[in-house]
Amino acid sequence: MPVERILPTADAADLIELTREIAARELTPHVDEAERTATPPRDTFRTLGRAGLLSLPYPEEFGGGAQPYEVCLQVIEELAIAWMSVAIGVSVHSLTAYPVDRFGTDDQRAALLPDILGGETLGGYCLSEREAGSDIASMRTRAAVADDGSATLSGTKSWISHAAHADYYTTFARTDDTGGKGISCFVVPADAEGLGFGAPERKMGLAADPVAEVHFDKVMVAPDRMIGERGQGMQIALAALDAGRLGIAAAATGLAQSALDLAASYASQRRQFGQPIGSFEGLAFLIADMEAAVTSARATYLHAARLKDAGRAFSKQAAVAKLVATDAAMRVTTDAVQVLGGAGYTQDFPAERFLREAKVTQIFEGTNQIQRLVISRHVLRELTEGKGSAR
Repeated sequence: MPVERILPTADAADLIELTREIAARELTPHVDEAERTATPPRDTFRTLGRAGLLSLPYPEEFGGGAQPYEVCLQVIEELAIAWMSVAIGVSVHSLTAYPVDRFGTDDQRAALLPDILGGETLGGYCLSEREAGSDIASMRTRAAVADDGSATLSGTKSWISHAAHADYYTTFARTDDTGGKGISCFVVPADAEGLGFGAPERKMGLAADPVAEVHFDKVMVAPDRMIGERGQGMQIALAALDAGRLGIAAAATGLAQSALDLAASYASQRRQFGQPIGSFEGLAFLIADMEAAVTSARATYLHAARLKDAGRAFSKQAAVAKLVATDAAMRVTTDAVQVLGGAGYTQDFPAERFLREAKVTQIFEGTNQIQRLVISRHVLRELTEGKGSAR
């Protein structure tokens, strides 16, 4: 059943309705087959782009929707209710635009953002490596910067969504041997000579979201494709990840909502001992806990988004939202399988797919162990700085 939402404007309410209409028409009828055959939904992203749903948080002057982040995240949640791979793809695409919008020059924003936000292009975000996942500062992909400001990239990025399907790759590479201070950010066009791709990863879920390695074999990048200052890449990546974690939190909440809806519907229709199984206290309480988990997840990501929209610090709250929402998704999808019993273990129902899709949300955009580290450091630093209380 539709989620009850409190939205800041009538335009925001219209966007949610538009998202639901597109989801019902373009996503729900195709999700099962696309996930079964691992078919990337590129036409679906074009549809979303033409509807303005790929560019919601960005400035109108460059083709964006100029919407508050709390609205953008609720759109992602609605997409995830219908099709998790698409919601993750929208979140990733938005993440690729963030460095250009936040750290690019006026000329770079004018040159790059209209294409990024126009709906016809799709982006990839090249940060992680096999030996540099949570430890970004240890990345080995290098960018040799020439006197004219152009750069030559060499190395391999791993676990990249939209690999071989994107039109550009927002890429982080080492420009100096100074740890985290030696990383810079580049926007690399997909047709750049020397750019190659590995075979798609054989994942347990999100089959329609292709993930693979991206290989840079002396890839030349023009001077105007370095975003921010040389050595500013770590700052850019961490700032982008705060926003990206909220995208994952919203998507995980939508996935959990879909699992809850399926479980509640099944429990109201399946009968045993002459009555719906949902009337038995054991299952009724399980569904109540699932509802509480989904509601809590939604509240945490909306709180963080509203802080971001108000221009306030939200890094800790983003980590909390990512932790709470993805743990909730894992728990709720597991419980949905339990409610459906043997039927939940079959592919006749999407419960088993929901469970497989939920697991990775606890891993990407920073594992939940990393989120706990981020949260604890914030809490303890706030106490040290006198912002908290030991009472």
